[in-house]
Amino acid sequence: MNSLLFTLRKRLQGEDFLKSFSCAPEQLHHDLQGKNIAIVGNARSLSARGFGPAIDEADIVIRMHAAPLVSTLSHGIKTDWLALAMPVPEKTICERSPKRLLWMAKKRKRVRWRFARRQGFYLHPVLEWDRMHHELGAPPTTGVMLIDLVARSRADKIDLYGFDFFTSLSLSGRRNADQVPHDFAAEKAFVKTLMGHDKRVTLNL
Repeated sequence: MNSLLFTLRKRLQGEDFLKSFSCAPEQLHHDLQGKNIAIVGNARSLSARGFGPAIDEADIVIRMHAAPLVSTLSHGIKTDWLALAMPVPEKTICERSPKRLLWMAKKRKRVRWRFARRQGFYLHPVLEWDRMHHELGAPPTTGVMLIDLVARSRADKIDLYGFDFFTSLSLSGRRNADQVPHDFAAEKAFVKTLMGHDKRVTLNL
């Protein structure tokens, strides 16, 4: 199959066609079970911290989008899973060399053939996106969906890095909070509530 045929079949067959490339959510849960997980957000404030060694010590390190690595001291270098909600250059994916590529966005038209054909590709269910949208009252960020996904697994420990809920803006772009459709106050409250009843989850600031 080539990119043109993939795009045509995606338009004609929709979700069922894309699902045929995806591993099952149960496989992700199996991979996460009993592991120490680091979910690395793209807050600019992370650049001023020294969490890199702790990030790289995690069993599975999950990053997002272009996953900018400002320095090994602040960000580490390890990337086991890479979560996307927008296309990123193939060069970036090759440099990060993730074992899994996760498509988290509801918008399927942005799913490229070069993503779906990768071993370990995962397509996050639309129903899960809709559930988070309903709970937050706004479109969820990739970060909060990842946190929810991992928290629903039997991971042993979940460390969050680079999440300040847009206080310092994002390394992934130049937009401010008024220019994006997310509710960062709602996402902060979601994570705070999660940490209140799930002691596996730690927000490292």
